[in-house]
Amino acid sequence: MNAKWTDLRARTALRQIFDAAIASADPKLTIAGALPAKPKGRCIVVGAGKASAAMAAGLDAAWPDVDLSGVIVTRHGHSVPAGRIEVLEASHPVPDETSEAAAVRMLRAVEGLAADDLVIALISGGGSALMTLPAPPMTLADKQAVNRALLASGATIAEMNVVRKHLSAIKGGRLALAARPARLATLVISDVPGDDPTAIASGPTLPDPSTKADAQEIVRRFAIELPEAARRVLTEADETPKPGEIDADVRLLAAPSLALDAAARAARDAGLTPIILGDALEGEARELGTVMAGIARSVATQAQPGPAPAVLLSGGETTVTIGRGPAGRGGRNTEFLLALAVALSRTPDIWAIAGDSDGIDGTEDAAGALIGPDTLQRAAAEGLDARAFLAAHDSYTFFDRLGDLVRTGPTLTNVNDIRAVLIADGKPRTR
Repeated sequence: MNAKWTDLRARTALRQIFDAAIASADPKLTIAGALPAKPKGRCIVVGAGKASAAMAAGLDAAWPDVDLSGVIVTRHGHSVPAGRIEVLEASHPVPDETSEAAAVRMLRAVEGLAADDLVIALISGGGSALMTLPAPPMTLADKQAVNRALLASGATIAEMNVVRKHLSAIKGGRLALAARPARLATLVISDVPGDDPTAIASGPTLPDPSTKADAQEIVRRFAIELPEAARRVLTEADETPKPGEIDADVRLLAAPSLALDAAARAARDAGLTPIILGDALEGEARELGTVMAGIARSVATQAQPGPAPAVLLSGGETTVTIGRGPAGRGGRNTEFLLALAVALSRTPDIWAIAGDSDGIDGTEDAAGALIGPDTLQRAAAEGLDARAFLAAHDSYTFFDRLGDLVRTGPTLTNVNDIRAVLIADGKPRTR
């Protein structure tokens, strides 16, 4: 018989599951086996994303005998030395001057190449903000305003990136056009539902299946207020290059589904039955918390979709729609967990962890948080009204006050959010 699931045991198991998912996406362990044939000429490396510096370091180490140079951009605090490849740091999720300078430098780096040369693009989540070049007549201030409006709109990451592609002079395949006639290979760490490579970092080196009409529809549907220059670009600019116009050599290094597989293995090692609900769960973070509470109760009372002790595993990227009133501090993972805790309402024997695999939930310094059966009880003892904090989108402050934030620091990878809900004991209902 298994030992009793104490609070310490449950929290330890959840942290091990979360850490295993992140470790599986370490680009230094996966990049060497995914590289294309070495070029006869030069190799120019470009790229953007939260994992791009670690990817660049792995590439530089793997090819010491290749004439290699380049420049990539990552988020502040996510840089590591990458040998012959220069690493820039820029702002995320709203771009800054370095984001723009990085895009300009990448376009210059791929100018004048020959057919014997090779361009390797290292692309991971976060690249849209980190590599920003506004399409004329837009300015950087216009792109910053667009990013803020998108982040507050409730649009999914895929929908946001459709808009970004059509407002950019480098995204949506335009970097690939600039690299011709060199051979081009794109190495990707996916953070998007379904692993669509054209959506990751807004696909700077890949053909764009979306259209300006798609971007306009998203802007209308979410009532996104765009600067005048952005509205002009969406109506007057040329379309992005479409499938068939660019040769796409795409190599996937890590993805949410693979991270969930690693989490499942860690769950089994901890004596839990893993139940993978999918790697592409989207929607409002607080609504998913309510749904997940219902599934957890079903496991506990009906052994559906599996018997306890079990852990519900899921990935994907939820959204947090901010109204016009003031909002507190927090990201989508802490908001999900606070909604889950409220919905469970002190249900015994259920714990959960949720966090962003890059180590930063939104703009805060934590990856996410942990909850347990006593979360609301401990909050009440501290004078914290969980529902009020949820209504104010102030989940970070709530969990910080309880000491339940999960802080990993930058992980140098990014395969989106990892959520695990542990149901330690089943108590079937009597009929």
